[in-house]
Amino acid sequence: MKLIYAADDEKNIRGLLKSFLENEGYAVEVFETGDLLFEKFLKAPADLVILDIMMPGNDGFAICSKIRQLSNVPIIMLTARDSDSDYVSGLALGSDDYFTKPFRPLKLVMRVKAIFRRIDMEQQALKDDKITLGNLSLLSKQRSVLISENEIPLTLIEFEFLDFLFQNQHRAVSRDEILNQVWGYDSMVETRVTDDTVKRLRKKLSDYGSNVFIETVRGFGFKLKVNQL
Repeated sequence: MKLIYAADDEKNIRGLLKSFLENEGYAVEVFETGDLLFEKFLKAPADLVILDIMMPGNDGFAICSKIRQLSNVPIIMLTARDSDSDYVSGLALGSDDYFTKPFRPLKLVMRVKAIFRRIDMEQQALKDDKITLGNLSLLSKQRSVLISENEIPLTLIEFEFLDFLFQNQHRAVSRDEILNQVWGYDSMVETRVTDDTVKRLRKKLSDYGSNVFIETVRGFGFKLKVNQL
């Protein structure tokens, strides 16, 4: 269940937000001030935050800025002033959306749903993009490689090399194929470049505790294998 925090100094607004959002199946906690919301967020982060701009203590802008230093959680700003400067300030501080009071609760609920739907789609896309072998994972869109969820530093060529091995993990790939696909040429003169890259990758995989290694297929090329020990 998605958890939403909302801060507004108007009791009726807090009640409307809580009622309409809970009716859609969200868990909602409301606060009289942004300071109280931020205090709770430090202990238990929410999945989405709704902030009134004009509140006692730190205003919505200040709370938005504080949260952004800690999290990329979606933030919706509320204001009683129909001001372009408020809109620009909110976006500059990292808010995701902006509603001017009075607002239609159903419209805000639809916006909340749209934000969560977008996040779910992005997470699914990343999940679909992830290729895993042993404790080694490659995310091609993010151009990153993880060992037990910890990212390892790779140069562009090292990533491209490993990506090619991942895409062909069920077979051995020849040096000619690697030179053609990774470096963009197929000259046998430069086969040493593959050996040097393999050497660096093997060291990084070992240093970071991967149970996947690059096997040399004598006289042909390389293949990814999982150490079963």
